[in-house]
Amino acid sequence: MTPHIAIVGGGPGGLASALLLARHKARVTLFERAPALGGRSALIREAGFTFDTGPTFFLYPRVLEEIVASCGFDLRREVDLLQLDPMYRLQFEAGQRIDATADLPALQRQIAAFDAHDGANLPAFMEENRRKLALFRPALERGFDSVRDLLSPEVLRALPLLRPLRSVDADLRRHFRHPLVRLAFSFQCKYLGMSPFQCPSLFTILSFLEYEHGVFHPRGGCGAVMEALGRIARRMGVDIRLSQPVERIEISGRRATGVRVGGGFVPADAVLVNADFAHAMKTLVPNAARRRWTDGKLARKKYSCSTFMLYLGIEGAVEELPHHTVYLAEDFVGNLRDLDEGRRLTENPSVYVQNACRTDPTLAPKGCSTLYLLVPVPHRSEHIDWNDTAAARARAFRQLERLGVRDLERRIRVERMMTPRSWEEQGIYRGATFNLRHSYDQMLCFRPHNRFEDLDRVYLVGGGTHPGSGLPVIFESARISARALCDDLGLQERARAPANQPAMTPAMMETV
Repeated sequence: MTPHIAIVGGGPGGLASALLLARHKARVTLFERAPALGGRSALIREAGFTFDTGPTFFLYPRVLEEIVASCGFDLRREVDLLQLDPMYRLQFEAGQRIDATADLPALQRQIAAFDAHDGANLPAFMEENRRKLALFRPALERGFDSVRDLLSPEVLRALPLLRPLRSVDADLRRHFRHPLVRLAFSFQCKYLGMSPFQCPSLFTILSFLEYEHGVFHPRGGCGAVMEALGRIARRMGVDIRLSQPVERIEISGRRATGVRVGGGFVPADAVLVNADFAHAMKTLVPNAARRRWTDGKLARKKYSCSTFMLYLGIEGAVEELPHHTVYLAEDFVGNLRDLDEGRRLTENPSVYVQNACRTDPTLAPKGCSTLYLLVPVPHRSEHIDWNDTAAARARAFRQLERLGVRDLERRIRVERMMTPRSWEEQGIYRGATFNLRHSYDQMLCFRPHNRFEDLDRVYLVGGGTHPGSGLPVIFESARISARALCDDLGLQERARAPANQPAMTPAMMETV
């Protein structure tokens, strides 16, 4: 009999896993609590405006391209990936800026304007991180089920370049002495919800990935990639059930036997969980059934920051901003301290703004634009009251004015807001949008395992398991978890479909 796999959650990891499991002759049912696929990578559509809910940078498409190709499809035929150059603008509060570009001689000239020494050291930084990624990539592509895995040849070969006792900022000091240049190559730690002064030095590879492989905008938004994965999954026979939240995982002894949905029992040979890890464990699995990840232990773990979001549909163009802008406040260290302590909102926060219609006018009605504003804030605690959002909203608009965007209020046609409380209401533990922190004591085998250690026949995928957060890494977690599941159930790969499958037509899209 064909094994049946139940997937809890239709975010990036759940969708990629569905493709891989369907390729291995499994019968796959994916349950998504929302009326649309994507999870934190879903699209918001209102009055002709389209916004990404969460991620807007599409980095390192290699992993997803390989997953889709292994299923007989071509990602580039399913989604139009537009490479951005400049990739983004870094705007420092004092007025300096860097237009980040993959044109390394042009980037060197910009860095040399800060410090000639730093400009000259850019090639060495790139070469070192090229070697670091090559050495550590095998470790990011395998599971870590025990401490013994830390002694694997992949990890031991990478150790000389990992420098585990250094932070990202400390490691960058070997190449760059100007603090703003180091900030330009370390603010990416915010993709993990962490500070570059605490984030492990491994993650200097984040900025390297941008400059080496580029930053892309999928036409229609990153959520359009999730919709494309949903279309491919359906074509491969995956049963996708929207607006059907899983109520709990049914267990016999230590083994999962299926899921409870809508009051009914759906039997399954294995369950793959793509929901937010801590929230899922507290709601889907009884505390008594968990040994390592009890409610008490979950409460003591370290979590990332959260985000305050504004999604604005604007009349007219926003000529003042490029596609991506990162504003870095002069007191960046103070910003990070406020995030870490979680007791107050920073008065002058660093922010990120996406003005995607500069590249993709399909996201707004003719003559209009979308603005996406992200302000890092502490995750939910008793110290900040998110019932009153007026001050946070006013602060966000002040930061837009610092970037030259004024007289905006009268042009707003659509406005949506997300706060840590909103994220928590959507099933994200403490509203920590980047999941568990990526400190060394919460990485590799110390992170929840892809083959979940507390229950048999339960597997995890997403930012809360190994290798961690960020779209490319989540897609890699799908490969690790799907491979473990297939090995355990003895699933064999089916014959690959032709690799030149046609792109979806509008008529096909209407059926999704």
